Amino acid sequence: MTTVSTESPILSSVAAYYTSKVQLHGATPRGVDWNGAPSHDLRHQQFLRLLDGSAESSVLDLGCGYGDFLRFLRHAGHRGPFIGYDIAPAMIEEARRIHGDGADRQWRVGAEPHDVADFAVASGIFNVKGDVLQENWERYVYETIETLARAGRGGFAFNVLSLSSDPERRSPNLYYADPGAMLSHCLRHYGRAVALLQDYGLYEFTMIVRRI
Repeated sequence: MTTVSTESPILSSVAAYYTSKVQLHGATPRGVDWNGAPSHDLRHQQFLRLLDGSAESSVLDLGCGYGDFLRFLRHAGHRGPFIGYDIAPAMIEEARRIHGDGADRQWRVGAEPHDVADFAVASGIFNVKGDVLQENWERYVYETIETLARAGRGGFAFNVLSLSSDPERRSPNLYYADPGAMLSHCLRHYGRAVALLQDYGLYEFTMIVRRI
């Protein structure tokens, strides 16, 4: 499967969108287009299922924003190496400013990780479709999932807005995935150790894929 070029119009548009958000709202949940801190942490919490208590495991966060998942992991007792990737340089600048660089934390600008970690995650990177055609955005989503799969040797996880949400609450500039179709895709391509989480009270679901 091909991967998305870092020069693609989709990535350029996404980078510009999130750059504008962090410039407007700073290193806050709204700066990465989330409603607030409680829901932000609730999304983070779902990824702990992937780590399964592996406090020393390495984690790669694709679309890391200003690095809030690192904060969450450290508070949860995780001590392993963390690598954050984001296509918006302004986000990586904020991540470095807040968290610094070190042996246990590194930050990269880019959409195609050169690193491989024990586990890879992506939060919120599939939601803001803008005016991209649905079929083009879906191609980008599935290609990026493949990128995520290559980056996590022990497994990977991501979240996406759900078509199970109320139709009247959906926005035309956002992307909503069919949970059943996504589950089938992951089972078909990545093995049987797959979990779909949609019981945590938000209009989205989280996919957890483990290597066994």
